[in-house]
Amino acid sequence: MRIAIVGCGLIGTKRAAAVHRHEIVVVCDRDSERANALAGKTGARAVIDWHEAVNADVDAVIVATTHDQLAGISLAAIEAGKHVLVEKPAGRHVDEVRPIAVAAKKHGRIVKVGFNHRFHPAFQKAREIVDQGVLGPLMFVRGRYGHGGRLGMENEWRCKPELSGGGEAIDQGSHLIDLSRWFLGNLSVDYAATPALFWKIPVEDNCFVALRGKNREMAWLHAGWTEWKNIFSFELSGRDGKIAIDGLGGSYGVERLTFYRMLPQMGPPETSTWEYPAPDASWAAEFDDFAAAIANGQRPCGAIDDAIANLEIVKRIYESRP
Repeated sequence: MRIAIVGCGLIGTKRAAAVHRHEIVVVCDRDSERANALAGKTGARAVIDWHEAVNADVDAVIVATTHDQLAGISLAAIEAGKHVLVEKPAGRHVDEVRPIAVAAKKHGRIVKVGFNHRFHPAFQKAREIVDQGVLGPLMFVRGRYGHGGRLGMENEWRCKPELSGGGEAIDQGSHLIDLSRWFLGNLSVDYAATPALFWKIPVEDNCFVALRGKNREMAWLHAGWTEWKNIFSFELSGRDGKIAIDGLGGSYGVERLTFYRMLPQMGPPETSTWEYPAPDASWAAEFDDFAAAIANGQRPCGAIDDAIANLEIVKRIYESRP
């Protein structure tokens, strides 16, 4: 495929490195230096106007901008006849994102949302174990995700609600919500708290959420910008066993999956562990899924309706604020 990338920051650069055999034709950023830097790495043409990028002679557009631009650029790309891979959360709120789904259906385009955590090898292994049925019926999920911010973070776009749509709930919390839905199905909000405990900002720096499934499955999630040591922990508990995933590589520690199989006599479980110390391959695996969905006309893993369901939960979280 021929690809356009809109947004040449950290994530856009990661996406560019993950397209493999496909051709990046044009890259776009309002910051011409960033656009030129990515163009130099990819051999693409650099532009600063996203309209020029989405109307270029390309098959697909990757949208990796701040949250306030995601929905508008994605919608324009679909209407220009392009397939779209848009970063999560796909927009600042659910009403921005619904028109994307309508347009994708109308124009017959594939829209994938960047829930790359699904494609980490530990989560692919977890999906395999769950699908084999050896965990039994799932009972609950427990997830924690966070970092400690950085000096000057209070001045960044993520802390400005008009640009981000919210704080940690819509940021790292979106990944925890998506992973919980991926395993448990549709969920509703039982409890939510979104305080600003440390950073003097108009959005939350911590999000505490309890979600419930139709068969009483639970997800207890905490995402925070006050973890002075970066953390990622995700546990899946079934009636016959448990999976614990820790780390995502880099500053989050080695990615590891531990499977605890409950024995008939109960007591200490049978334990198996897999470690994934290699570089993060989730971006490439996710793009491969996007390309395969386009080639086969199939639903991608992490589609626009997943983003809508995710943002419906985020909306309820914010409505639950005291």
